[in-house]
This record gives sequence, C-alpha cells and structure tokens, in this order.
Amino acid sequence: MLGRMSLPYVDRVILGCWQLARGHGRDVEDATAVLEAHYAAGFRVFDCADIYTGVEASIGAFVRAHALGPDDLRVHTKYVPDLADLATLQPADVERAVDRSRARLGRDTLDLVQLHWWDDAVPGQLDVLATLRMLQEGGAVRAIGLTNVAGRRLREITAAGFSVAAVQTQYSILDRRPAADLTPIAAANGIDLLCYGSVAGGLLSDRYLGRPDVGDVHENRSLTKYRLIVEEAGGWDGLQSLLAALRAVADEVGADVAQVASAWCLGQPGVRACIVGIRSTRHVQALCALRDDVALSDDQVARLEAVRSQFPEVPGAVYALERDRAGRHGRIMKYGLNEAPT
Repeated sequence: MLGRMSLPYVDRVILGCWQLARGHGRDVEDATAVLEAHYAAGFRVFDCADIYTGVEASIGAFVRAHALGPDDLRVHTKYVPDLADLATLQPADVERAVDRSRARLGRDTLDLVQLHWWDDAVPGQLDVLATLRMLQEGGAVRAIGLTNVAGRRLREITAAGFSVAAVQTQYSILDRRPAADLTPIAAANGIDLLCYGSVAGGLLSDRYLGRPDVGDVHENRSLTKYRLIVEEAGGWDGLQSLLAALRAVADEVGADVAQVASAWCLGQPGVRACIVGIRSTRHVQALCALRDDVALSDDQVARLEAVRSQFPEVPGAVYALERDRAGRHGRIMKYGLNEAPT
C-alpha cells in the first residue's frame, strides 16, 4: 500500500474554478484572462472538477499555451460520477474518467483526484477508491482525496486502509459543521482540510454589509447555495450582525470583510488552505493580501466567535443537508453533469 501522499506545494490560498464553468452565472470574465492574471500574481494551485463544464479544458489550454510543467502549476480535480451511475460503476468507468481529465488538463499525472460520492447509502465507494489507488500506483494519479465527506464516512474509509491526502469541505464562520465531526477524524489520520465556502459565495463580504435581504434572486449558483446556509445560521439579521463584527476586525488589520472571513477559516484546526472562487480579475490583489499578509489575533477571533455563538449552528454532519435530495439544499443540486459537453 502506498503511504499517505502529502501536498507540500499547497499554500494558504487555492484558486477555485467552479465559477468559471459555463452556465454558472452572470458577470464571469473570460476564463483565460482570469487564469492569466492569477498565475501572474503567483498563485500556483487551481482547483476544478470533471463536472465543472469547460473548466478542465480551459485550464488545459492555459497549461499548453504556456508550456507549464508539473512543478509550474498544480491542478486539483474531482471525480464526480453521476448519481444515477453510482450503483453500477466499473473500474473501466473510473479509468475512463481519469484519462479524460488527464487529456483535458494536458497532464500525464493528476496532482490530486478528489472523489465525491452523492449517496452514502449506495455501495461502491470503496471499490472506486481501490481503482483510484491502482491508478495512483500506475502513475496516473499522484494523490487521492475526498470531497464533502462526513467524519463517520472518513473513519470507515481510513479504517479500510485507504490513504487520503486531503478532504475538501465547506467551512466558514457561518457553516462550522466540520469542527464537530470531521476535524477530529482528519487530524487523527494526518489528513489536511482544504476548505471552500469561506466567504459563503460572497455573502461574507463588504458588498452585503447593511444591504436589505436579497431574498431568493441571485446572480449565480454559489449565492443560491449559500443563501440557504444563511437561513440555517441566524437568517439575514444574523448575517448582518456577523458582517458588522467582521468589518470591525477588518478595520483593525487593514483588510476587507472577505479577507477576514477567510483568515478566520485558515486559523481553524486542521485547515491547510482556503479554496477561494475566482470569476474575474478584480480581486487579485485582495487574494494576494490574504495569502501573504492577513492574520487574526486570538482576541479578534474570540470576538468574532462571541458574535457567531449568538446564532444557531448549521445542523447535522458535513454535507448532510445537501445529501437530502428532497430538502431545499438538495433540490438545487445537479446530479448528472459528468457527461456534460466540454
């Protein structure tokens, strides 16, 4: 068995490319220009998935245009088989998906493949991980990760002998579910947390401080998703209280609200990096500051925690709400994008 593969190249900020996917929403700049600007600013890890329509191909075109080798740019991707296919997946299906990602990205070896499994009640996840391990041993995959997995499931996977390099999970000062059930299991197994959603799709930013409730009309899928999380964690009034507290700390450290929100996440136990979504060139300098400069004192964190503790926690284990396909969180998910055109 291969030992756990660490990710020594990972910095505090990974660039998330979901928002560059076709059909994600409005106000998205040309993907090539966005990738160019962030690479020029020194960011060297991009995160994508085989279901982010067009994104692997865009990154691959960028890699080829600049003749970027494996040490010049690291790309994390995900294998997200369609919900309807989980019960019938064969090793050949997994191999084909990995080969497709390699071809799109222009890489012989994928730095990190993170498996997402829609329904824990459907068997087969360990079989897919076994195939990924075989591909790792053959050199097609450098490291294996998981995404949106609860602590209980992670314990089962590690107990079965699988080496997991990292778990990608939603984590923010609004959504602290990982702290309850995931962080202890990951720590016990030396697994890094790579956290998305630290700014809740932009809701944890100066843009929404003092703004009336935006209701159910949102400019992209991210805001739709995270607006539901706000409802679980104190509603719009609770969000405004938290934004005011974040703004007060931001004034003290010379930052903006989004930077402080991500800095809070980066300070949590077990968190290796924040995956911050990109869709334009407007926030490059702010991301550079988050990567290089913004840090919070224990007192500032305690003050933020005091405000956050006045409101309910998001209930359940990691991704439990989203797995309920009949619930309002699950109903907005798209479960069959793996074969979407690229």
